[in-house]
Amino acid sequence: MTDTYNNSMGGSPQGCCGKKESLSTGATMEYLGASARAFLEIPWFASDVRAIAQDPAIRNKATGILEIPLYASFWALLFHRLAHFLHASRIPVLPRLISQTARLLTGIEIHPGARIGPGLFIDHGMGTVIGETAIVGSNVLLFHGVTLGSVDSRAGRRHPEIGDGVIVGAGAKILGAVTVGKGARIGAQSVVLTDIPASATAVGIPARVRERPLA
Repeated sequence: MTDTYNNSMGGSPQGCCGKKESLSTGATMEYLGASARAFLEIPWFASDVRAIAQDPAIRNKATGILEIPLYASFWALLFHRLAHFLHASRIPVLPRLISQTARLLTGIEIHPGARIGPGLFIDHGMGTVIGETAIVGSNVLLFHGVTLGSVDSRAGRRHPEIGDGVIVGAGAKILGAVTVGKGARIGAQSVVLTDIPASATAVGIPARVRERPLA
């Protein structure tokens, strides 16, 4: 995108304007698509609430609805769904203000740019960090102290992609643009620096696969 923009600034006036118009149209469509997608993801918060309701620590399901708002995950994801929509809509400052307010209230920091699927449950939550370009699938369980972070400051994707149904143990660090496959399990305090296949279990520093999916 940067190279295209830079190239559009050169050449003849007619060519310049043509390229700028094309770039502007493409950027507008990208913006509208991202904003619409983020707006449609807001109702996924209902799935986040259902994930909390399945916590075995809620012993009385009849009164569990009163306990759900006491979970840090509830407020962190409620704030994030709104902040992500505003971020995708290119509203300045406010998305970060919302995410930092959630961080102060819950101890969970989710960058507004992170893409979070439905049904995420961040159990306990304190100290959990999810970076800007992270992608989290549906029905993922993260325990406290988990970091979905980066190893450099380059532009583009630099955070992990977490597949559906993944469980990440307390204190685990998943760093860089790696992919954790569907249904994988990451042991507590592990440091993941490479891709983890679907349905595998990875533990250690650096994390190594202990169980592989059946052929």
